[in-house]
Amino acid sequence: MDLELRHLRIVRAVADAGSVSKAASLLGLAQPALTAQLKRIERVLGGALFERDRHGARPTRLGELVLARARVLLPAAQELQNEAVRFAHSPTPGFRIGATNGPILGGLVHRLAAERPVTTYTSWSSHELTAMAELGRLDYVLTDACGDSGLPTGTLLWETISLDPVFALVGETHPGAKEKELELADLADEQWAVTPADGCFTDCFAMACARAGFTPGTIYETDVATCGHLAQVGRAVVLCQATHQPAPGLVMVPFAGAPLRWRHLLGRHPSTPDGPWVVSQAKRAHAESVRRSPVYRDWLVRNPGFGTTTP
Repeated sequence: MDLELRHLRIVRAVADAGSVSKAASLLGLAQPALTAQLKRIERVLGGALFERDRHGARPTRLGELVLARARVLLPAAQELQNEAVRFAHSPTPGFRIGATNGPILGGLVHRLAAERPVTTYTSWSSHELTAMAELGRLDYVLTDACGDSGLPTGTLLWETISLDPVFALVGETHPGAKEKELELADLADEQWAVTPADGCFTDCFAMACARAGFTPGTIYETDVATCGHLAQVGRAVVLCQATHQPAPGLVMVPFAGAPLRWRHLLGRHPSTPDGPWVVSQAKRAHAESVRRSPVYRDWLVRNPGFGTTTP
């Protein structure tokens, strides 16, 4: 006999009722039948699950172990059943999207939600999102990668949505704020701030600085709001995506020669039926974010080959 969820329900019922007789009454079974079933369960699990006397039934150490697992597995199985029923009776399945920090998610959700319901999950970790999609918990993953890295490996299908330069974000009183472009070497004495990310960006930044002839100073890894504050008070230069919309008091300035490049990627589970259409919507969402950035639009005129990828 293999252990089944109904066996775990019996163990839980005996523990909750405190006796086999009370559990039998709650389950609508005869006591001898429940006692025989409990003995078969104990044989499968290798030992007694309860100590039974005239005072009732108390879990043994093995019983406590089984109960602890049962109290996790039974609600999870019920949740799975409920979710499957809801999904089966839903007239149109929705889109489940996971995303890291980037300019595409808002526009993509707006576009997709006009067709079907959308649920989102955000994380700093592209590894976490990729694992969730591979397990079937997400349909699509919007993430980023250093411009010189390859596509992620694994079971997902990946598309490059855009190739963008990384710009500098500085306070409006910074000496470089009025420049059309900055050489990376011009900022050799600065401290830096960046939002968290998986992958090789830190190494790519260090290599770009080495090619420019210096070693970067302190690098603050923090959230978007804190990065902006550090730039406003002159504590750090922020490395930002070219589609970033600067807050008041901040200025975005390109680096000459685009020494740092950033790609937006869309991964999808192979079973998703609308993949090509969703990819096209993601590219349109990125193109919209480019149009909202006058600094990036002006830079693209002088630097073809970047921006939203073409089919």
